[in-house]
Amino acid sequence: MSNQDLLYRYLFEEYEVRGELVQLDHTYRHVVETQNYPVQVQKLLGELLVATSLLTATLKFEGSITVQLQGDGPVRLAVINGDNNQQLRGVARYEGELPSDGKLQSLIGNGQLIITITPEQGERYQGIIALDADTLAGCLEHYFARSEQLATKLWIRTGYHEGAPRAAGIMLQELPAQSEDHSNDFDHLTQLTSTIKDEELFGLQAEEILYRLYHQDKVRVFDPQAVEFRCTCSRERCEGALLQIEKEEVMEMVQELGKIDMHCDYCGAQYQFNGIDVETLFSRAPGNDANQLH
Repeated sequence: MSNQDLLYRYLFEEYEVRGELVQLDHTYRHVVETQNYPVQVQKLLGELLVATSLLTATLKFEGSITVQLQGDGPVRLAVINGDNNQQLRGVARYEGELPSDGKLQSLIGNGQLIITITPEQGERYQGIIALDADTLAGCLEHYFARSEQLATKLWIRTGYHEGAPRAAGIMLQELPAQSEDHSNDFDHLTQLTSTIKDEELFGLQAEEILYRLYHQDKVRVFDPQAVEFRCTCSRERCEGALLQIEKEEVMEMVQELGKIDMHCDYCGAQYQFNGIDVETLFSRAPGNDANQLH
């Protein structure tokens, strides 16, 4: 049994290349089982989860990241939100019949991949990536080659292991200021990594995977970082949303429906508000006359 939901960073002592390896079990299950997604959508969300975790690990910042696919195909939206603590959540919107081939372009249609980075300090950054490859990994490889001039290779896998959905991935990337003496190192490591099998990536310990792939090379592996599903929804956030609406309109909704149901698509949580809840909410809202001292 492998360690679950962990991200490993590693460096090659003799090459100017770094790597990352992530294995997702419970995090992936939380995302795909909440909505009972079709297999094609589960696979797409799993790939986005892996990609987001690997991308977040490349960034030296405190803040959030959103990796989003959108287009005019059967899957109109697939998005993963994460942060520097490797806390992830995701959701997808789809309609109509889904293509059986499960290819990226077949699912998304004419669309794009959008990466939004929002640091706690500093400016927000957004990158828009064309879907110019057959896979999500290929699109991201092209993005790194163009935007950062860094050779990058990703292996992203989804599937089942011991009856449970699994997602995992590896990323290799040249370090900046690559010297000519090491020009063939990246190709050498890419060939080694390409031998990884799904059952190995899903079922083995990360340390064993790295040894099997690179046992003839010197690899420095750093302490792993835990990855987890974490939703930011709360009753307080729902209350804040209701307060953006006029009280009379909210009460009309309660009278018509008996109560207001608010559902979180990320985690499946339900928040209900009846007439008493609404009266209490607006009575204690800032600016309400009942809260003013005379």
